[in-house]
Amino acid sequence: MLKDITLGQYFPGDSLLHRADPRVKIILTLLYMVVVFLVKTYMGFLIITLFTLLAVVSSNVPVRYTLKGLKPVVAIVVFAAAINIFTTAGTPIFEIGFLRVTYEGVSLAVKMALRLSLLIVGASLLTLTTTPILLTDGLEKLMEPLRVVGVPAHEIAMMMTIALRFIPTLLEETDKIMKAQAARGADFDTGNLMQRAKSFIPVLVPLFISAFRRAEELATAMEARCYRGSVGRTRMKQLKLTKVDLEITIIMVVLVAAILYLEYM
Repeated sequence: MLKDITLGQYFPGDSLLHRADPRVKIILTLLYMVVVFLVKTYMGFLIITLFTLLAVVSSNVPVRYTLKGLKPVVAIVVFAAAINIFTTAGTPIFEIGFLRVTYEGVSLAVKMALRLSLLIVGASLLTLTTTPILLTDGLEKLMEPLRVVGVPAHEIAMMMTIALRFIPTLLEETDKIMKAQAARGADFDTGNLMQRAKSFIPVLVPLFISAFRRAEELATAMEARCYRGSVGRTRMKQLKLTKVDLEITIIMVVLVAAILYLEYM
C-alpha cells in the first residue's frame, strides 16, 4: 500500500509535459483543480476524464503507474461515498430498514469519487513530470512578487519541494521498519481498530527518529555546500517560456472554455 503512493515521485522522460516550463505546469495544475470543482454534470466529468487520460498517455508515464496512486485513498472514497448514499435526501431507490438509498445520494457519491480521483491524478502528474529542482525554481519564480510584502519566496518553495521529495523516502523507510517489526513478531493486520493503531507505535517512534536524523543530515549537507538561501544564488538552467508552453496553455484554455460552456451556458 505504501509503495502505491506516487505523489512526490519523478518519472524521467522527454514528453511534452516533461519539457514544459514548471511555472506553466503549476499554474495549469491549479486551474485544472479549480475546473474539477466547477464540474457538476456527467458530460463535464466525461470530458475532463478523457482529457486527464490523454494527458497521462502523452506524458509517457505508464497509465498503470499513474493510477496506482489512487489505491491508498480507495477506503476513504468508499467510506465517503457510503455516507453520501445513505444520508442524502431525495428520490428513494430502495430502503433497508432505516437506511434509504436515493438517486441524489448515488449521484453525489459518484461525482465525489470522480472529483477526488481526478484531483489526485492531476497533482501526481505534476510531480511525475517535474524534477524537484525545477519545481523549486518554478514555485520561487511564481512567488517572487510576494517578496515586496516580506514573504520569503525561496525558503517557502524550498520547504515545499523538500517535503514532496521526501514523501517517497519516508514511505520506503516506513515499509522497511514495518517489515523489520513484523520479523520480530509484530502483527499489523489482526485485531480491532484500537489494537491496530497501538501496533503502529513501534513503527512511528523509529520513523520519527529517522526523519529527524535525515533532516539534520540534509541541513549539514546544505551548510557544507555554503547554502545561504536565495542570496547570491545562481542557476545552471534558466527558466524560459517556449512553444511547448504555449501549446499546452492553449489546450488547457480550450478545455476550460468547453467545461464552462457546458456547465453554465
